[in-house]
Amino acid sequence: QVQLVESGGGLVQAGGSLRLSCAASGRTFNSYAMGWFRQTPGKEREFVAFINRGGSTTHYPDSMKGRFTISRDNAKNTVYLQMNSLKPEDTAVYYCAATSAPAPITTSAFRYDYWGQGTQVTVSS
Repeated sequence: QVQLVESGGGLVQAGGSLRLSCAASGRTFNSYAMGWFRQTPGKEREFVAFINRGGSTTHYPDSMKGRFTISRDNAKNTVYLQMNSLKPEDTAVYYCAATSAPAPITTSAFRYDYWGQGTQVTVSS
């Protein structure tokens, strides 16, 4: 069992930056690859970023490459999402998630086992 708690969301102007954190409970954090997703009302949950167990592999959708950076600190049981050059269309609830899937990269929300409660990010124009 893994419990995830996100923090760091808030209101930011377009072009600004935010850093989200996701703290995980338990001693098996490094057994899970981690992902960030986001969701707006009426839309499906959207993949944002992936990082593997050791932190050596990351993956992003093309729309977020160069703006978003995922990282993890296994000693602190924490995964981060640095978001730069934010746009109003980045406004959403952001979720971190943990997956035990063996695939090298996992982008489907259905393959994630544990989810945080989400943190709101609002980007004003």
